[in-house]
Amino acid sequence: MSVLLALSLAGGLGAAVRFLLDEAIRSRLSSTFPWATFVINLTGSFALGILLSTTHLDPLWVRILGTGLLGGYTTLSTASVDVVRLLLARRPGQAAVYGLGGLAIIVLAAIAGILLGQAL
Repeated sequence: MSVLLALSLAGGLGAAVRFLLDEAIRSRLSSTFPWATFVINLTGSFALGILLSTTHLDPLWVRILGTGLLGGYTTLSTASVDVVRLLLARRPGQAAVYGLGGLAIIVLAAIAGILLGQAL
């Protein structure tokens, strides 16, 4: 299989999983807070930390899965737009918590993933 084909398939799969999870979370929560995007970026950051710190995988597959699968799954641009939407809805407190606090938590998830990956 060519690298570009594998990367494309992984990216498409990641985007599809993100779409389905986003729909599932939104259908269960009626909130102005963007929980779906937060959960997706949190789990994606954690998974990327694990992936990047494991040593038994072929480096090419790490790049394909990290860039393709998890790149298609996570979404910084949607998180950025969510912050703007909260600001436009006159919810500056939620925008700050989501924008700054969310980023801090997602970075901590990456650290936790790296530590777990190193322990595996």
